[in-house]
Amino acid sequence: MNEGFRLLPEQASTMAGQVDMLYYFLIVVSIFFATLIYSLIYLFAVRYRRRSEDDVPKEIKGLLKLEIAWSIIPLILVMVVFVWGATLYFDSYTPPANAHEIYVVGKQWMWHIQHPSGQREINELHVPVGEPIKLTMATEDVIHSFYIPAFRIKKDVVPGRYSTMWFEATKPGEYHLFCAEYCGTKHSQMIGKVVVMEQADYQNWLSGGSAGESLDVIGEKKFKQFACHTCHKDKSDGRGPSLVGVFGESVRLQDGSSVIVDEDYIRESILTPNARMAEGYKPVMPTFKGQISEVGLLQITAYIKSLSNNGSK
Repeated sequence: MNEGFRLLPEQASTMAGQVDMLYYFLIVVSIFFATLIYSLIYLFAVRYRRRSEDDVPKEIKGLLKLEIAWSIIPLILVMVVFVWGATLYFDSYTPPANAHEIYVVGKQWMWHIQHPSGQREINELHVPVGEPIKLTMATEDVIHSFYIPAFRIKKDVVPGRYSTMWFEATKPGEYHLFCAEYCGTKHSQMIGKVVVMEQADYQNWLSGGSAGESLDVIGEKKFKQFACHTCHKDKSDGRGPSLVGVFGESVRLQDGSSVIVDEDYIRESILTPNARMAEGYKPVMPTFKGQISEVGLLQITAYIKSLSNNGSK
């Protein structure tokens, strides 16, 4: 959080410079054409003004080359902006495969952050420099928006589904964190900070805090607390499908279609289990809507993901 006036926030992520370059390009193009158009309007108004009542202007025939030029040039500029913006959009919302995953839950009026190793934070996010970070986000109540100006990233967190975003910090320091979507009377107080640390300092922070149990261990306990293990066994002989190795894979549904097992599908299967039933199983699973919080859902999801990463527990 650097002091002093800045026209734009400090660039502190791998994506920030690219976003700013596109912004500067749009500004330059806008200023150029605004200046050109207003200059020509003034020039033509003065030079070709009617000088007397008897002054009759000569007929000017159209010029095909000019018509083509002022159609093709804007088209090229628009396509450059479109391709540049679309490429930047997909790059900024497609996390690398090796990204370190952190879970975020927004609620009126704070950010609850969980690290896979067990650390929990409120309105603070500690991350290492030079490492891609993927955020999986949910909300307990209304729409929020996770915004870090120095990283040039912002993503709405919408009720009923997960949102993901990623970044890679390039400079150690502390940076502002805001909610950029009006979410109630204390919206202006829903602020925090992102603390970017050197790798060694980050590891010391991880080991020095009261981490407690890891996220997947907590998720496993909740999995057993709600008796999920009685139907979803390690083998496929339970009343529900086995969850070992299923995350990230495609499963066939009752209607013949297929779906990738991701965070959203797991969440939907817990809250509305009959919405998209796996093929070969009866609709006997009850809904857990109102019984498991968004934090709990993320913990159970982390446990199911660990079954694919480490095998059965």
